Amino acid sequence: MSVTAETSQEGKTLTISIKGRFDFGRHQEFRESYEKLNTKPDSVVIDLKEATYLDSSALGMLLLLRDHAGGDNSDVRLINSSSDVRKILAISNFDKLFDIS
Repeated sequence: MSVTAETSQEGKTLTISIKGRFDFGRHQEFRESYEKLNTKPDSVVIDLKEATYLDSSALGMLLLLRDHAGGDNSDVRLINSSSDVRKILAISNFDKLFDIS
């Protein structure tokens, strides 16, 4: 599986890790990683450390997650992105919607 989800012990933070290509082929896995939860976490962390590629459908999936998490009031962070992935996020102005580190 190239999308894994882990909730912190207190259930406040959901961490979703992406491995390999983050494209439309990961759509179902990605949505299930946050929609199947019984309770809504306070924050969501997307770990892109092992993501090798990001396409426009991945950007759309991130926007859907942000909406699901509360839109402008959500706490969604993208961490450990490579320089190539960070460049795609910057070109798409995602740095204005997400905390990227």
